[in-house]
Amino acid sequence: MNIELYLNRIGYSGSVNPTLDVLIGLQNAHLLNIPFENLDIHYGVPIELDIHKLYNKIILKQRGGFCYELNGLFYELLTHLGFSAKRISARVYDKMDGYGKDFDHLAIIVSINGVEYLSDVGFGEFAFAPLKIETGIIQHDKRGDYVLHRYEDNYYRVSKLENDTWIPEYIFINTGRALNEFHEMCIYHQTSPKSHFTQKILITRPTQNGRITISENTLRIKNGNAITETYLENEEAFKAILLKYFRIALDTHKPSR
Repeated sequence: MNIELYLNRIGYSGSVNPTLDVLIGLQNAHLLNIPFENLDIHYGVPIELDIHKLYNKIILKQRGGFCYELNGLFYELLTHLGFSAKRISARVYDKMDGYGKDFDHLAIIVSINGVEYLSDVGFGEFAFAPLKIETGIIQHDKRGDYVLHRYEDNYYRVSKLENDTWIPEYIFINTGRALNEFHEMCIYHQTSPKSHFTQKILITRPTQNGRITISENTLRIKNGNAITETYLENEEAFKAILLKYFRIALDTHKPSR
């Protein structure tokens, strides 16, 4: 893995010493420059948890990905730079179905000077900076307020403040996992009609003041409190917007359903 190309891909040019400030800068740059997207699932391209293939897709082909890809590759970058990090399994909260299965989500815990931080560049909308693994303390972030609590069976729960209500994001156990342990759930999220990843196309990335999202055939741009939505009439319009706002060039056609 070429570290220089990876850093260029996320637009990061600062120090690479394994410090908290560097971790904050890397996470922020990653979120702003590499989108969360599930295009391969809808274009019939299998996603394999192979670091070389993930690097080729995200760094060399200038694509995005979902949690297993984005956090899986970000973990490799962090460890190459000398950070003490581990992959963890998380179970994402759904207001209708509760928490998902183990390995539903891949996130990262980084230890710096004996203090642990939750780092996540693969959840879509999440904190710009790592969250300290400390319970009961509101952590203020540019993307909102977060808090961690202990949950049943040795889990931690991370929640975000939404309209004066704490909404769970996911629960996790602070135990390191191998990448191949996520294989079964990675297949599930590519193939099961019950997975929200198979139900609609989603490409999204934050900006400093908002977010740019394509959901199925609609482009939604949020800038501060202003929101604009544009309907994308056909695949040509879809691909043009994909290139303009996400710098993704697709040379394939979506198969008919």
